[in-house]
Amino acid sequence: MFLWLSLIAFALWTVVFRYRRRQMYKLASMIPGTDNELPVIGIAHTLTGDTEDIMATLQHLSYGAMKNGGMIRAWLNHILYFLVVDPVDLEVVLKSCLEKDDLHRFIRKIIGYGGIFAPVAIWRRRRKILVPAFSPKIVENFVQVFSEQSEKLAKRLTTHTDQGNFSIWPFVSTYTLDSVCETAMGVKINAQGNPNTPFLVSMNRILNLVCERIFHLWLQPEWMFKLFPQYTEHQECLAKMHGFTDDVIRKKREEISNEMKNKTEADHHYDLGSYKSKTFLDLLIHLSGGEKGYTDEELREEVLTLTIAGTDTSAVAIGYTLALLGKYPEVQEKVYQELYDVFEDSDRPLVKEDLMKLKYLERVVKESLRLFPPVPFIIRKVLEDIKLPSGRVLPAGSGVVVCIWGVHRDPKYWGPTAEEFDPDRFLPERFNLEHTCSYMPFSQGPRNCLGYQYALMSVKTALSAILRRYRVVGEMESNSIPHIRVKLDIMMKAVDGYQVALEKRKPVSNNNIVENNSVSH
Repeated sequence: MFLWLSLIAFALWTVVFRYRRRQMYKLASMIPGTDNELPVIGIAHTLTGDTEDIMATLQHLSYGAMKNGGMIRAWLNHILYFLVVDPVDLEVVLKSCLEKDDLHRFIRKIIGYGGIFAPVAIWRRRRKILVPAFSPKIVENFVQVFSEQSEKLAKRLTTHTDQGNFSIWPFVSTYTLDSVCETAMGVKINAQGNPNTPFLVSMNRILNLVCERIFHLWLQPEWMFKLFPQYTEHQECLAKMHGFTDDVIRKKREEISNEMKNKTEADHHYDLGSYKSKTFLDLLIHLSGGEKGYTDEELREEVLTLTIAGTDTSAVAIGYTLALLGKYPEVQEKVYQELYDVFEDSDRPLVKEDLMKLKYLERVVKESLRLFPPVPFIIRKVLEDIKLPSGRVLPAGSGVVVCIWGVHRDPKYWGPTAEEFDPDRFLPERFNLEHTCSYMPFSQGPRNCLGYQYALMSVKTALSAILRRYRVVGEMESNSIPHIRVKLDIMMKAVDGYQVALEKRKPVSNNNIVENNSVSH
């Protein structure tokens, strides 16, 4: 009897549930679905593999969207998602759908309400404080830190020259972590000297665990997650990251307090210009109102967000660029020619004025970011029905997957060579985007990434330090379409950890470089 009552109750609940969502089902039916969707579970069965399999599934969906007018529908159990690659529609989505999807709740366990993932009400207030902290005059003063850390990186790589293939990921990720920790918190953690530093190990592992939770449905409910061994590991990593950051904030509060006690009354006025060389933590404390501003928890959220985002995005960009240069030696020689024109045979550190001269290197980095964006997907909530320029309507209660990976490779906007590696497509005379959202490696719209220039400076500085001294050797491609196996660990990373070989460059005259370059062509 109880079983029958339960079945009847479940049937009634299902009818009511579907009736309330009838508008969603109606609108969803007007948009093409995937070719491997199953009843009830949707595409959940295609997301059960490892992180490489998951990325392959999402790439398959991206190509499906390209073939279906820039959008494809996919059900994940009862949750409706639309994967969109059309830049015209995406411009409206990114301006009107500002709330992050509920899947981001798993990373909020780590960083709380840091600016990138905060609900709109919190994000608006914090954005106003973050914008001046990322002003160009402040960010360009961090180039000295990037330069010092990139010199350490180049020296560390000496032991791997002429040694065959190795993963360069541990080297570039410790470079970016050292750079970010020094600029964000004013702390020198020397991760380059100790790649097994607890903070870095914990950060890498916890991001992997977050990705597992997002795509493995049985790990999503909190009560069920606690039954798996990953939960204990997750909590241990979280404790190490929070403990480290809280300690840094406490010491910074004490430092500022002591400074204020030793100042005269006239010196207490805060001038942004005088803080050009201060860390982001200094700026966040002062811009939010000092002792009456951000709480320690709010500071931890913002600093952790900056640290995680800044470390991985820059490291991933460096890794892909080096891998591509190894595949295309003729492009690499052009980069070296430019570097030689700026530095010649000197070992002097890079200064911020040098970055402006590295035009070709910047084009190479931008093309690398186009083909291999560190953040390939962004997910937003649809809170009310939205009619897009394409005429399609996204129903309230659904989610939108902003497919950066797909929009960067869509031949409709990038032409028949969309999949090819061609840095010269970013020449001023050639780079004429029909739509702003056709190229957005750091997102677009009101919630775009404020750290774009910071990341680009860090990436170019590190690459210049490496490429001035070493020739990157990789598996050469037979054509202009690069093949790199990728996986999704929140960021899109190379499966092989960016395997390359390095050969030490010998000082040569400028004429020899030109001759060698012409031969390679």
